[in-house]
Parts: sequence; structure tokens; C-alpha cells
Amino acid sequence: MTAQVDHTALFAATPSPYLVLAPDLMIVDVNRAYLEATGRTREDLVGQHIFQAFPDNPDDPEADGVRNLNASLHRVLATREPDTMALQKYDIPVVRQPGVFEERWWSPVNTPVLGPDGQVAWIIHRVEDVTSFVMAHQSAHPTSVRVGRRLEVAESLEAELYARARELQRLNEELRKAHTREREVAVTLQEAMLHAPDLAHHAHDVAVRYLPAVGSLNVCGDWYDLVDIPPDRMALAVGDVIGHGLQAAAVMGMLRSALSAAIRALERPAQALEVLGLYARSIDGALGTTAVKAIIDRRSRLITYSNAGHPPPVLLHADSRTELLDQATDPPLAARPQHVPRPQSSVHYQPGDTLVMYTDGLIERREEDIDTSLGRLTGVLAECGRLGAERLADTLLARLGVASGGRDDIALIVVRL
Repeated sequence: MTAQVDHTALFAATPSPYLVLAPDLMIVDVNRAYLEATGRTREDLVGQHIFQAFPDNPDDPEADGVRNLNASLHRVLATREPDTMALQKYDIPVVRQPGVFEERWWSPVNTPVLGPDGQVAWIIHRVEDVTSFVMAHQSAHPTSVRVGRRLEVAESLEAELYARARELQRLNEELRKAHTREREVAVTLQEAMLHAPDLAHHAHDVAVRYLPAVGSLNVCGDWYDLVDIPPDRMALAVGDVIGHGLQAAAVMGMLRSALSAAIRALERPAQALEVLGLYARSIDGALGTTAVKAIIDRRSRLITYSNAGHPPPVLLHADSRTELLDQATDPPLAARPQHVPRPQSSVHYQPGDTLVMYTDGLIERREEDIDTSLGRLTGVLAECGRLGAERLADTLLARLGVASGGRDDIALIVVRL
């Protein structure tokens, strides 16, 4: 029998001091240990902004507690990852003595709690009060001298810790800034490569999603594409280059552009993939790339497709039946030493049907066979057939557990036919 855990009682009894913050940094809960560590009551803190409750010491010209903590909390909101701060000197106001601050030393960790939408719903701010430890070392060194407003203790452990912590924090900030600049360049490059002008013409019936693997630079080797072919056809593609990061993204950009150009010149998806396969042989890193190309003919209500080693698209019928488009599957690009014509197949659809194309990061899980993965996908689709394209795309990501990204990159196209 599974034990029933009283999380409220657990939070209250935890010996480490904890605050719970809303995304706007308002204090929404506090445990007993935090109240004891700060000499506050719940009424003093709950409903207050954290930096109203604990402002910087105006008499300390080097006070940077607010700046450091604010930067950490906003990193948590932006990255949705825990952030461990260096040792902090963060003085707090003395209760009922306006303008008087007490010297305090803390070791903080800020941890996000994600909501159903994958965004930060709460931040748990945990601190360990190490003031008594630092003060004990200060009192143990009678040769201490005061420089300016700061007590410098010769050979004291807390001075060394504080200096190292400040230097570590400075270096971490520089590394984060460098990473942010690199990520901005990478994201700009990726957005340019994935730009599909014709997508704007299908705002009501087409949804696309693009989620790089968790922990990546937000760039990857997966892609999607949509091309209008006048007067009444639309070409769709998804593909997956092996690997992650900038190198895979660069290969993806070349292959995506080549396939997009090929389908404009050729009438058959199979022919377009044949051209792409020949081109892939000349590109380092393209071997093993998978892709699927489909053309939707709205006049004849026909989907024609060809698949180069990629997971099969799914046709979701209006009556919630699902059909795997797996009748024209061939090896990945450049896998054969000689050129061989690729297969092609067609299937009719009815108004109200939905075509779903995706990369393997959406469905595949470690130590799970592909049939199980496909069964989970088609099961979710069968339950959500009445949703529009946008809601269906979001529901798929949520129900398959990858709304905030997964271990692998994900590209997804949902088309209401």
C-alpha cells in the first residue's frame, strides 16, 4: 500500500529554512525553520515581495544580496532549472528596530516547481544560515582588524570562503553571459533556417512545434517545412539529422533547403527524396538522416508520401480512427551505395481528418520498442480527434510527457484537412 504523505506537515517540519515564492517573487508560504532563522512571523512575510521583506543594508556600501538573489531567481524563471548560489553575506533588518540591520551569512538554493503547462508555478527558496559558524571564527581571532566598514579577519576561514565565493559568482556570471550570447546567435540561426513563409497562410489549420532536447543550446538537427504549390497543393516535410547542437543544425539547414527546392521543381515526393539522398552523400554529417515528404492535394483529397527511414505519419480520421502512413518506407538518406528509386504511396482523406507528422523525439523512449511508442501516440490521437490543430499539438506534447522538451529533439506538424 502506498503511504499517504502529508506534504504540508512535511514542509512545516523540515529543519532547513524554506520560502515559497510566486513567479512575481511574492512570498506565498514559509516554514517554521525560516521564521525561527529570521525572527519573523507568517504575518510579517506572507503576501510581501521578498525584496520588500529583505532589502539591502543601506549602510553597507558593498551590499549585493538583493542583486545576487534577484539574478538567481530570474535564472530559475528563465531556465526552469535549480540554481545554487555561492555563500552570501545578506544582512536582514532587525524586527521592530527601523533602519537597523543584523549581519547574516547564508547558503541559498533556488528550485523551480513546474505547473501543468511546463512553466514555473512556484520557486522554493531554501537557505542554510551559517552566520554562527562565521561569527565563531571571527571571535576566535583577536588580531582582527577593521578595514573600512568590513571586518577582515587575518587567516580566518570565513574571509577566505567569502572571497572565493564572490570570485566564483563573478566567474559564473561571466560564463552565463557568454553562454547567453552563444545561445542567442544559435537561436537566431535556427529560426532563420526554419523560416517557412507559407505557414502564415494556414494559421487556422496548421500547427507546428519545435523543441530542442533539454540541455541543448536550443538548436538541433530536426526540422519541419511547409510549401504551398499552386493552385491547390501543399507540401510538408519533417526530418531528423543524427546528433545535436550547431553541427547538426548546420547539416539540417542544408538538407531542409535542398528538399524545399526539390519539391518545388518535382511533382512527386519520392523524386524529391531521391534528389535529397544524392545531395546528402556530399555533406559530412548527413549520413543516416531520416525524412518524410508528403503532398496534400486538396482538389482530389489525396495525400501522396514517401518516407526515408522516418517514423510514419498518422492520419487521424474524423471518426477517431487512426491510420499509419507506412506503405512507402525506405532506408535513411545516403544509406545505399547506389542510387535506387524510392517508393511512394497515396491515401485519400475526408474533410475533418488530421495529418500528424513528427520526429522520433515525440514518441521514442529508452528500452521501449517502436510499436509500443506508436501505440501510445495513436491512442492519444484517438482520444483527441475533435481538437483543432493548435490544441491538438499542445495536447500531444503534454500527454506524451514532452511539453517542456525531452531527451531528444522534437519537430511536429499537425494539419487539419
